Amino acid sequence: MPRKWQLQEAKNRFSRVVNEVIANGPQVVTRRGEEVVVIISKEEFELLKKSQSSLLDFFRQSPLVGTRLDLERDQTYPKDAG
Repeated sequence: MPRKWQLQEAKNRFSRVVNEVIANGPQVVTRRGEEVVVIISKEEFELLKKSQSSLLDFFRQSPLVGTRLDLERDQTYPKDAG
């Protein structure tokens, strides 16, 4: 579980916060009792960036690639029912 730091404490002890991130993982910073920021290592940030793919890549990797879909609208019911 990440440690929580009040904003003022995180500002005053930034080197310590950075060391905690490196040693123990993400650290949470709060402002007026609300969690507002998570500090992560560059390594974790790079992993997150790497795991993101574009919408186009998502569709290219879909199991539905090559499937023929019937996209015709059902004409059984009137367009404007009322």
